[in-house]
Amino acid sequence: MASGFEQRLQAAVASGAAPGAVALLVDRNGVIFEAAAGVRTLGDPTPMTLDTVFWIASMTKAVTSVAALKMVEEGKLSLDADLAPLLPEFADLQVLEGFEEDGAPKLRPAKGHITLRQLLTHTSGFGYAFMSEALGRWARATGAPDAASGARAAYNQPLAFDPGEGWTYGVGIDWAGLAVEAVSGQTLDAYFRDHILEPLGMHDTTFVPSAAQVARRASAHFRLPDGSLTPAPFEMPRDPEVWSGGGGLFSTAHDYARFLRMLLNDGELDGVRILSRETMAELAKVQTGDIRAGALKTSAPALTNDFDLFPGMHTGWGLATLINPEPGPAGRSAGSLAWAGLFNTHFWADPAKGVGGLLMTQVAPFGDAAVIDLFAALEAEAYGQAS
Repeated sequence: MASGFEQRLQAAVASGAAPGAVALLVDRNGVIFEAAAGVRTLGDPTPMTLDTVFWIASMTKAVTSVAALKMVEEGKLSLDADLAPLLPEFADLQVLEGFEEDGAPKLRPAKGHITLRQLLTHTSGFGYAFMSEALGRWARATGAPDAASGARAAYNQPLAFDPGEGWTYGVGIDWAGLAVEAVSGQTLDAYFRDHILEPLGMHDTTFVPSAAQVARRASAHFRLPDGSLTPAPFEMPRDPEVWSGGGGLFSTAHDYARFLRMLLNDGELDGVRILSRETMAELAKVQTGDIRAGALKTSAPALTNDFDLFPGMHTGWGLATLINPEPGPAGRSAGSLAWAGLFNTHFWADPAKGVGGLLMTQVAPFGDAAVIDLFAALEAEAYGQAS
């Protein structure tokens, strides 16, 4: 079906879009197309292969969201209850309003409380310093640890607005992961393993890759000002204080494809039910109303570009992913689910048409134009619209 895309993939790698990439398409029954091109690391001839391991960064968020929704189904979490009794840091939430002349942050008590629904939909007010000039300035002024440090204190930030009053992308899903830990009695890595990853047969998805998985890992690369790429050593903490539910997982295209197929099959895969049909219906419903969700602005261009998959469309957020309420230009149906990871790993799942796809690279900054174009070409192939 996708021989034309395979040629496009090879050409994109040859032109420097990425050192290597893996692309995969699925329907409800299995993989319908797969291809790998290029190498795992510039300067090393080891080829990119279908079982290459990638840091999937914020693609972790959908897995954490599913874990939280499982706790809702079991009655251990509520979507709309105050989370302060479970997460003590939420008892004294502050909103960042600006800075004094001497650079000290101006804070005020937040109005209202934070709920799980707000964490899952990025309407809690928690942000990322690399996408907020104000939060970055606050972090520098206070010496707060980086969100990738593995320290719980890294998530204890002031809010950009009162809970429920806006949309901003940030560490809210990390807090959702901590809520899962609080009510499940398990660390997040153990909960994922026992209740999502092993049941779905996702044996290559983990917070800490084994030696065998490290040997199959693609290296991170950064694009330089002249457009070339350079390898950049990157590791997530192997023994953190807390596991990052917002961005800690490593995976392969085939493993994450099983997660997508679970979404396409109403919460079930190969006879294993992860979420009920009723929960899946809520997951796939826009929760953000009149607030537009999913468009990002950078404050750290070395890490991410501005990002908007659907400029001009009022996109929303469900309980796990971006949702496009109108049909997409490359073929996806209204109501499709999608998101991505910092080093340009991208996915979508279209429940209406029963198809989804993945494009996996390890290139930063996020929102790389060449990778986004390649992802759109993969999507067009999936719907038979390739030129």
